[in-house]
Amino acid sequence: MKTTTAISAAALAAMLSAGLAHAGPVPPQPNKEKCYGISQAGRNDCAAGAGTSCAGTSHRDYQGNAWKYVSKGTCTKIRTPTGVGSLTPKAR
Repeated sequence: MKTTTAISAAALAAMLSAGLAHAGPVPPQPNKEKCYGISQAGRNDCAAGAGTSCAGTSHRDYQGNAWKYVSKGTCTKIRTPTGVGSLTPKAR
């Protein structure tokens, strides 16, 4: 029983530290542009506003101030249930 608990605790610690490692901004990507309002909750690359620390911290799907890197020239062609992607932060 103690071995199982220790293994579970170690696995949890590894998952938490891996999650914290992604809290900073994603490094700049060649041939990519920042596209706001297209990411799913918790899957942004950065810039998710007050109360967030950066990558992976957006609170809702298609959050307007959270961005993801996409191939240059594709952002405004990406359609979501709330509209299209934006090269600048959106109100939603």
